[in-house]
Amino acid sequence: MPSTLRKHLAMTALGVATLLAAQTTTAVARPAGPTPLEQLRHDTRAIHALGISGVQARVIAPDGRQSTATSGTADLGTGRPVPADGYFRMASTAKTLVATVVLQLEAEGRLSLNDSADHWLPGLIRGNGNDGRRITVRQLLQHTSGIHDDVPGYTTPEEYYRQRHDVYSPGQLVARAMAHAPDFPPGKGWGYSNTGYVVLGMIIEKVTGRPAHEEIEDRVLRPLGLDRTRWLGTSPTLPRPHAQAYQFFGPGSRVDVTDQTPVDHTILSFVTTTRDENEFLRALLAGRLLPARQLAQMKRTVPVSAEVQRLWPGGRYGLGLVERPLGCGGSYWSHEGGDGGYITLNGVTEDGSRSVVVSMSEARGDTLEHIREQENAGSALVDHALCAGGRGSR
Repeated sequence: MPSTLRKHLAMTALGVATLLAAQTTTAVARPAGPTPLEQLRHDTRAIHALGISGVQARVIAPDGRQSTATSGTADLGTGRPVPADGYFRMASTAKTLVATVVLQLEAEGRLSLNDSADHWLPGLIRGNGNDGRRITVRQLLQHTSGIHDDVPGYTTPEEYYRQRHDVYSPGQLVARAMAHAPDFPPGKGWGYSNTGYVVLGMIIEKVTGRPAHEEIEDRVLRPLGLDRTRWLGTSPTLPRPHAQAYQFFGPGSRVDVTDQTPVDHTILSFVTTTRDENEFLRALLAGRLLPARQLAQMKRTVPVSAEVQRLWPGGRYGLGLVERPLGCGGSYWSHEGGDGGYITLNGVTEDGSRSVVVSMSEARGDTLEHIREQENAGSALVDHALCAGGRGSR
């Protein structure tokens, strides 16, 4: 299980309570529930109440109306408010960008999901039982390749200060994984692998002759007008405005971790805003980025591992896209991300008509209890926001 998931995901209890009205022989007035905006504000405050320094959330309704809510502070030193349009690191949500570009290339006939990794990158995946000739592009997208994940990370303040500006090439990250035996034979299990998406970025560059981030910019960001989703390369800083990002390592050990270079800067160095991330997910599910056949393939899911099932109850993984159940019935699509103190959950309905993004600017990963609390509170906000319009999508 990757460090990003281990740190930032937890057993989710969507648990939306059903309101039971007492039955009487005469009509009884029922108190009105909170409006969607009131609920959004309540949920952001509930996240902040856990000890998380700052929260920003945005919901876009089917008619295009946007609701935002913030809670906490953007800077524990100054107390300045959280900006509703602040930048944050996109982290693993960028995997959905990568998958979108790969499926566009498949639609153009420039690659096949059944191509082996070795077909495009001969000899890259070798050693200790790893064999790129047996791993397909589809398996890389769906985390069924078996490639072991061994990306650098930090679990203490000392490690953060020592490693925060380390830069790795894609080849170096893949080489770290090749030092381990596969977690399972290709196609015979499920295991989240950041390294698999490093390989996909390398395949995009091999097919197109251009870096993956440039293909993402030209194929997704510019056509949608997402001018606040930016690739920063090895820059350790974010554009303004943004909330400072904090990592809670334990009592008395909260560190500002805003200043750092993403481990995989070739793909995961994107920053974004709640507006842009909402618009990307809506466009994707509405069929504006992929032909119907490729979108259907992206939504063809498999069960995640038993371990992650305890973290994503009922969750299933497609091609760079996660399906999760809604408390009001049906399901939604998402891909959360966590890196450098920024933890982001999101969700969009089946038809792309209603979406939500919540970005938390602190990761409380010191104990399993704190991880669960943060994940559950974020998941509850997503569930409430998507169910506000009625029954969920099926």
